[in-house]
Amino acid sequence: KLPQEIQNTLKDQMINLAKSLNVVGLVNAQFAIRKNKVFIIEVNPRASRTVPFVSKATGNQLAKIAAKTMIGIPLKDQEIKTSTSMKFYSVKSPVFPFNKFPDTDPILGPEMKSTGEVMGTGRTFGEAYIKAQNATGITIPQSGTVFISVRDPDKTTSLLKLAEFLAKKEFKIIATDGTSRFFNDNNIQSSHINKVHEGKPHIVDLIRKGLIDLIINTTEGKQSIEESLSIRAEAVIRNVTYYTSL
Repeated sequence: KLPQEIQNTLKDQMINLAKSLNVVGLVNAQFAIRKNKVFIIEVNPRASRTVPFVSKATGNQLAKIAAKTMIGIPLKDQEIKTSTSMKFYSVKSPVFPFNKFPDTDPILGPEMKSTGEVMGTGRTFGEAYIKAQNATGITIPQSGTVFISVRDPDKTTSLLKLAEFLAKKEFKIIATDGTSRFFNDNNIQSSHINKVHEGKPHIVDLIRKGLIDLIINTTEGKQSIEESLSIRAEAVIRNVTYYTSL
């Protein structure tokens, strides 16, 4: 969850942008947050795929509200729910076409790669997230073998908690050298597997044989991203659930 201070900053910047641009109706802005600093990526005076999601999540018909403002009905004269306290969680998840384009690298960046979006709602964030993932066609396995290989900044207590949770779910954990040592040093049992450039048998061999059910692989730097391309590509071909961030 974003800190309240960041939420307030986003709200203030959005209001200032709309007023400065003299936009009446819908306006879409994209922000990025790094180290608690807010950056504006772009602003467009149009609707976006976020509009139906926010409308369903908040109960406000944004398209209708925007249309009324465009014909001269001010916001203060419209019935708008202003409470930000929701009784449920809403998660929007992108739909990617990687299974139809196996030669495309599924790693994500700032450019648009999704071809659609779905929405999940639930009483908890976890419930909403699972529903959204299922709606995209992604099945999160409940047991089996998980491969974990993460960059050094991700070797944190949060990763340990995740590994402990997976172990309690009776997942067998397989990891590359650095990640495996991190787990074993913190009393989490894991088995070592080679990276692709370290020689056979390596992780792609196991994916190809259908021995991996879940992949958690974060990378950093051009060389690391390129080295893990074969893992991502094989995961797409074998329909193995794959996460590239924590």
